[in-house]
Amino acid sequence: MTLHAVPPEGYRILREGDLRDYLAGIPAAAAQLGGPPDGWSINEVGDGNLNLVFIVKGASDGLAVKQALPYVRLVGESWPLPLSRSHYEYLALTHQARLAPGLVPAVLHHDEQLALVAMELLEPHIIMRKGLVAGTIYPAFVDHITIFMARTLFFSSDLALPAAQKKEAIAAFAGNHALCKITEDLIFTDPYRVAEQNRWTSPWLDAAAAQFRDDLDLHVAISRLKLKFLSHAQALLHGDLHTGSIMVTARETRVIDPEFAFYGPMGFDIGAVIANLLMAYLASAGHESEPGARSAFEAWLLETIEQVWSEFARKFLQLWRTEAKGDAYPVSLFPGEAGAARLERERQAYVARLFQDTIGFTAAKIIRRILGLAHNIDFELIEDTRLRATCEARSLRLARKMMVDAASFTTIGAVTQAARAAREWQPEF
Repeated sequence: MTLHAVPPEGYRILREGDLRDYLAGIPAAAAQLGGPPDGWSINEVGDGNLNLVFIVKGASDGLAVKQALPYVRLVGESWPLPLSRSHYEYLALTHQARLAPGLVPAVLHHDEQLALVAMELLEPHIIMRKGLVAGTIYPAFVDHITIFMARTLFFSSDLALPAAQKKEAIAAFAGNHALCKITEDLIFTDPYRVAEQNRWTSPWLDAAAAQFRDDLDLHVAISRLKLKFLSHAQALLHGDLHTGSIMVTARETRVIDPEFAFYGPMGFDIGAVIANLLMAYLASAGHESEPGARSAFEAWLLETIEQVWSEFARKFLQLWRTEAKGDAYPVSLFPGEAGAARLERERQAYVARLFQDTIGFTAAKIIRRILGLAHNIDFELIEDTRLRATCEARSLRLARKMMVDAASFTTIGAVTQAARAAREWQPEF
């Protein structure tokens, strides 16, 4: 489906009664829920920007049902959006389940005409962002998210795939350009210009927003990142891998909502994770109830930021050493001990370049959540607007440094050190 406001024939927006009747006619769904349909509870819980999300519970078990709307829910019918994004989400979920089993919700049913996916109900999991706002530590998160990223990125890349298979995979997701266009505008363009849907914590950040609109060094840096996003089909990305797209318990992690999936630069996904952890850290001062109450949580966040990169890099490199079956870097070109040593140096150089990409995309993700359309509750739930703006200004200061001077960040430790320094900076309002 192309980008227009008219949904395809047979599509209808499901309400509670419609969904009950629909699921009753799907044998797998009815069996999963158990009991008579009139006993099922159905609640619409979607708090995202795009879709309807229903929690359905029966006598035996539950389901999460997600239906795409033909427009951006956050804005309304004035911003139409193709329903085909549900198809790409389904493709991505099934792909990720093969490569990272147990780290995405299991899909029970997909209806392309209704743009609907019924999947495993994750309980007692919560959205990770909500847990971070509350100061909750998740000990298993680093291992799980780095397995997810290393495996989904490596095994969809030229390092693992023959060229023909990779090109076919790119083609399978190439139609998801409407969702990519949202990213291209809301992340890489709008925060740096006058755009109707931009917003920020006014009046405190008015001057910062104006400075970002006039900062040509920043405009060059974000334009280079946008070009890489547009042109570098490195691997299949989740495309929106923030802490609102991750559900967690103390022992489990599930990555959800891959409707922005497409082939792009690996650093975009990695940077999204790191950016959201950095924002959680810099917003934490606004949620502290008494001095020192969140110090252990903040220390864990900084350690987690460092480990997300270091563990990803370690796991990615290990996959490259043991599972490289793609057409890139054929081992026949690197014979003997000397060749193997030279190839290992090239692997390290590849990861170093990937780290530089990650630094830039991290910065872009931070800036868009403060000066663009869709914001984070990490900041938004800070009721004192001046304190909120202080936390956001610190984040913007860090992000600008990371984007314009990315080359100065040669280790992930330099990122956390800069985050600590940003936390101590006091903006002048």
